[in-house]
Amino acid sequence: MATKKTKKPRPTRPPARRQPETLRLRGVSPSFTANDLPRSIAFYRDVLGFVVGDEWRGENGVLQGCEMHAGSVVFMLTQDDFAKGRDRQKGVGTRLHVSTAQDIDRLASEIKARGGTLDQEPADMPWGERVFMITDPDGFKLTIAQAR
Repeated sequence: MATKKTKKPRPTRPPARRQPETLRLRGVSPSFTANDLPRSIAFYRDVLGFVVGDEWRGENGVLQGCEMHAGSVVFMLTQDDFAKGRDRQKGVGTRLHVSTAQDIDRLASEIKARGGTLDQEPADMPWGERVFMITDPDGFKLTIAQAR
């Protein structure tokens, strides 16, 4: 008995890219300038739960900056050299929106238990996320969100 050959479906082509091609990013790594780098590292590590990655030291061995890892996200922290003044405001007009698959209520509770102060308790948003908000020691604002 002969077998019948079936045609394999042709792979569909992705839609043509817009020309001229537009910018396509694959990630973002914000960099925050800290007034007191050890204090900021402690906040991100001990309060939020980031892990310290690479560190950058000057010729004299003094810590000048580092990477902070949380899942696949990397924040960079650097020590302010105060060239723009010691009293300049940081984080004004900026908020980072980061997402997690973790339970947002549990995460917020753990952050508070580790000494964090939330700007906004966990709340459901009309677009389907549950979020809480927190500000780091230098005034950089974060919204941590869980999709629902």
